[in-house]
Amino acid sequence: MHIINCTAAKHGAAILAIFNDAIANTTALYEYAPRDEARIAQWFATKAEQHFPVLGMVDDQQQLLGFASYGPFRGYPANKYSVEHSVYVAAEHRGKGVAKALMQALIDAATAQQLHVMVGAIDATNQASIQLHQRLGFQHSGTLPQVAFKFGRWLDLAFYQLILPTPSHPIDG
Repeated sequence: MHIINCTAAKHGAAILAIFNDAIANTTALYEYAPRDEARIAQWFATKAEQHFPVLGMVDDQQQLLGFASYGPFRGYPANKYSVEHSVYVAAEHRGKGVAKALMQALIDAATAQQLHVMVGAIDATNQASIQLHQRLGFQHSGTLPQVAFKFGRWLDLAFYQLILPTPSHPIDG
């Protein structure tokens, strides 16, 4: 298994399948409807325009096991050193260290891009993700109770953040 940079052409279908499984079967995404190919193409285009990575882990047969990325946190100019990240693993590969390897690679990418804070917005019942983030040094920074409704119940959203030792020379504007 190794980490790669994902492309829409090569990995878009696998990423779409992983997203749609998470939408249909988990509270990892607060969405109801499956995504389509056009939305994944736009997602990749936006990541490329904003110079944000889409990292994947593949096995020896080049099958995508999971992926991770980040994007703007809040989108205001003063938040330019902060990103919100996500990591998704194919159901049959969860619990095998894929998410941890992807998260470490994402932390390394954020540090290399001179970012300062990574934020994870995690459903408060997702103990596996919370424990992973805690093992990687993320700190709980707050929970918003009952901000979503899915699968017939209210969901709490927990925020975890990691403060990176970068940027070396932050600037305003």
